[in-house]
Amino acid sequence: MQKTAEAAASFFCTQKVRELRKGNKLTQEKLADFLGVTYQSVSKWETGITMPDLALIVPLARVLGVSTDELLGMKSTETDTR
Repeated sequence: MQKTAEAAASFFCTQKVRELRKGNKLTQEKLADFLGVTYQSVSKWETGITMPDLALIVPLARVLGVSTDELLGMKSTETDTR
């Protein structure tokens, strides 16, 4: 099960953040400034070396203009509709 979690985390970091950042015409430096982190942190997220801190998920989603569900790769059929 751990490999599945690592694969999901890797996809989140390497694909979603980079894709959304570029789609919003943001550099790694500008995104880092918005979030109060270094550009090296953003680079590490995008290369799968590390993941964003949990406290940064909501601000990251807001800066990138998406929901946290979308940022985390959740499909609409996977969200709880209660």
